[in-house]
Amino acid sequence: MDHVIRTDASDSPYNLLFKSLSLIPLSHYFLFIFLIFIIFLYNFLEIHFLRDLVTGFRGDPVNLTYSASSKLYQSLAAKCHVLHGRYLPTPWLSSPHLQTAFLTFFGRAPDLSYKRHLFQTPDGGTIALDWLTYSDVIQGSTHVNQGILNCEKNPIVVVIPGLTSDSAAAYIKHLAFKMAGHGWNVVVSNHRGLGGISLTSDCFYNGGWTEDLRRVIDYLHCQYPEVPLYAVGTSIGANILVKYLGENGVNTPLVGAAAICSPWDLLICDRFINRRLVQKCYDRVIAIGLRGFAQLHQSTVARLADWEGIARSRSIRDFDNHATRVLGKFETVDTYYRHSSSANFVRNVSVPLLCISTLDDPVCTREAIPWDECRANEKIILATTRHGGHLAFYEGITAKSLWWVRAVNAFLDALNTSPYVNRSKKVQESSSTSPIESSVDQGPYINVAEDGMVAAVGTMASDKVVEDTPSEPVTQIKKDEDTNLDTDSMTEETLPGIDGTQSSNQNVDDLIVPIRRRMDQLSRHSRISIWLLVCIAITTTWPLVGSALILFLRRKFKSFTPMALLRS
Repeated sequence: MDHVIRTDASDSPYNLLFKSLSLIPLSHYFLFIFLIFIIFLYNFLEIHFLRDLVTGFRGDPVNLTYSASSKLYQSLAAKCHVLHGRYLPTPWLSSPHLQTAFLTFFGRAPDLSYKRHLFQTPDGGTIALDWLTYSDVIQGSTHVNQGILNCEKNPIVVVIPGLTSDSAAAYIKHLAFKMAGHGWNVVVSNHRGLGGISLTSDCFYNGGWTEDLRRVIDYLHCQYPEVPLYAVGTSIGANILVKYLGENGVNTPLVGAAAICSPWDLLICDRFINRRLVQKCYDRVIAIGLRGFAQLHQSTVARLADWEGIARSRSIRDFDNHATRVLGKFETVDTYYRHSSSANFVRNVSVPLLCISTLDDPVCTREAIPWDECRANEKIILATTRHGGHLAFYEGITAKSLWWVRAVNAFLDALNTSPYVNRSKKVQESSSTSPIESSVDQGPYINVAEDGMVAAVGTMASDKVVEDTPSEPVTQIKKDEDTNLDTDSMTEETLPGIDGTQSSNQNVDDLIVPIRRRMDQLSRHSRISIWLLVCIAITTTWPLVGSALILFLRRKFKSFTPMALLRS
């Protein structure tokens, strides 16, 4: 017994442990390491497959946030069964990062081709408008030469892509094909410098630049005044759309709109995307896309911004500091973020707006969603899902459709057949005498820093469509070719209501319109302040006015005083 005890005591516990571990097969160690890696990856990628499996793949209900007195919800959204159902992500894409990556690298977009119009802005810039009409989808071909709209009574929906995206993006094609197949005429308004179009002016777009969207919408309204106009914005395009709706208020030709995965508050999203390792990966990937955009237009960007800083940019904030801030003439990057955030304009939205966001968005955090502002506005319905990724929302076992595309289609279909369309037409008819002047703010061309103009521009000019081209990318359009376009090789269409007889009144209108719009905004936002000033004026002048009033009443009613009181 003593011998056994001495033998055990002579061996160190660590030696015994190592001897025991050496008896375990090496394959078991690899299996253990693999399990640890799977657990890490499961949490790192925020996979929720096991949770979906436990719940029987029933999905999660869509959470709707709206005003309790919202007539929009009572008469319209209640008819959209998609918004009142449940969303179940594709089982093998049970992660926001897998959803977003699958959309980026695979997409599974339908095969389609657009018909392109080049829209020229007053400062000389060029915007590619890519059309997909209902008749094109029905006929199975877009190569027609009978104009853009063969069915001019069908409603038009304007689509604003996300940052560095254009009409070729998979999610844009999903939306365009779905809407066109249900009787809509879709026009994708590509950002400047995207869609295969070179920059033809020193003006750049940014996350808060609404002037291009305003010009495009006013142009479409003038070209097709009897056709209802709608708009759908995605990602940064949603931020631009909501900001535009807030800026214009009731003075917009749009009947309704939808904002998908909006960042809402760019400053909060900037803090979020630099918080965790997985978000920093997105930050780096988006920065690479921004640098690629700058390289496409290096000759123009290098002349106006810090090219060396742009080339060294490793994050969105770095790029915004060396490019966007400089081109937009903002003092700091945070100033640009605050100025461009659409959350500040939610309360002024005056048309029916469906906002769709997901709580696990890896780019646009839920912390930036303006819950209270959306709940206070009777025109807004906010739909949030537990999962979905950024602009993905894949559903079905084959992942061939996007849930948000179905939701937007159902919402706009219901809106287009509702009384809101007739009300909007009455508003448009009341301001049809000068549709462009009443809806376009000329201020950005005078005050650069105030409204987000990203470069100095030339003199004002009428908006016009420059050219009809096929949907293939237009590469390297030279500036001298743009400034010396031959009238025999292009078709110019001047906006209705702008002709030679109005040229003498253009300067006067340019001065009156911004003043009128600012006064409307002042009167709309200063009612409380005016009543407060009235109360202050009455309070401060009461000692003098009250004494005079009492003296006047005494003299006025002296004859009615009883004689008994006078004798005493």
